[in-house]
Amino acid sequence: MPVSCATTVVLLDSLSVWLAVISLPASVIKALDKQPARRDAGAETVFTPHVHREPAMSFVFRPWQLFALAAVGAAEQDYQRAVEYLMAENRILKAKLGKRRILLTDDERRVLAVKGKTLGRKALEQLATICTPDTILRWHRELIAAKWNHSEKRKAPGRPKIAAEVEELVLRMAKKNPTWGYDRIAGALANLGHELSDTTVGNILKAHGIEPAPERKKTTRWKTFIKSHWEVLAAVDFTTVEVWTARGLVTFYLLFVMELATRLVHFAGCTPNPNGPWMKQAARNLTACDDGFLKGKKYLLMDRDAKFTAEFRGVLEQEGVESVLLPPRSPNLNANLERFFRSLKSESLGRMIFFGETSLRNATAQFVEHYHTERNHQGLGNKLIEPGAEVGQATGEVECRERLGGLLNYYHRRAA
Repeated sequence: MPVSCATTVVLLDSLSVWLAVISLPASVIKALDKQPARRDAGAETVFTPHVHREPAMSFVFRPWQLFALAAVGAAEQDYQRAVEYLMAENRILKAKLGKRRILLTDDERRVLAVKGKTLGRKALEQLATICTPDTILRWHRELIAAKWNHSEKRKAPGRPKIAAEVEELVLRMAKKNPTWGYDRIAGALANLGHELSDTTVGNILKAHGIEPAPERKKTTRWKTFIKSHWEVLAAVDFTTVEVWTARGLVTFYLLFVMELATRLVHFAGCTPNPNGPWMKQAARNLTACDDGFLKGKKYLLMDRDAKFTAEFRGVLEQEGVESVLLPPRSPNLNANLERFFRSLKSESLGRMIFFGETSLRNATAQFVEHYHTERNHQGLGNKLIEPGAEVGQATGEVECRERLGGLLNYYHRRAA
């Protein structure tokens, strides 16, 4: 039996509707099935016996229901086409990028994490193209963890940290008192209002590489030795300057002695040949009973230079001055005198050319005088070694005292 075109169109529309119905969720179908049949006016009531049917076929569609189903199906198809287009576009763009990594911002990761969590792993395996499903899920877990992260408000775990001031006190006491043990240091801290156990004191010292008292008191540090003998300690050393003479360029050796407690410097003499007799006479001058610079001193620091002969050390010992030899190649152990040599050369001698010994002696004497009375010293609180009466005056005309042709300048106020 032939079928007309109109019949074919009706059949195709009915098929589309039924396909849309089948794609609906079961809950929608069940809700539609529960709606009662409406009775039109003047129409005869039809009683139909209850027969068990499949959920999708258990109700009779009304025209408005069929229209709604057709609209939903059309919208679903448009949505599916849009998704397929975006997925195709995404794959093409990723192919253009090649193996280059796509760097996402935190906000972009957050968006993908929220959207990806709602889809689930299986859907992400079909959709995700710029990153794996595991990556998106990991971003989601990090997003949740960041929400509940209050680590910036959390206090440090364990016991509170020892204050820096208290730690400095522990180190200071241990270094200055090598015979003090942990208990002694803890007791001294208690006197200052800091309650620490001996174990805590020991941990602080171990963290800074300081040994316990029995080990510390076996060896005496140079700094401790110098400070404990500050008032009776002096240092001696040579420096050299090139001088033009009738014999050409000659190296002159300048001998200086420093009183470490006050930074006073004594120029003991200069010679191109500091031999044994010259050194012996220099020792006699330094230890003279009336005006010797080493009068009242007990120790004299010196390096192991061969110019400090046995005769030189012998004269010192006869006058009660013990020679303390520094370790080899350790100029830092005679740092004060080495610093004086640096100032001597950078401020005066290194900026002059000397012709004859006399000019060298005059320039050295001028600098020593400037060093004692006109030059401020940072090691002494930025003060003068031997300040004059004009120091500290707030009134009077400012004058400048020049030495060595303006190489050394001293500014002061004229006395009233």
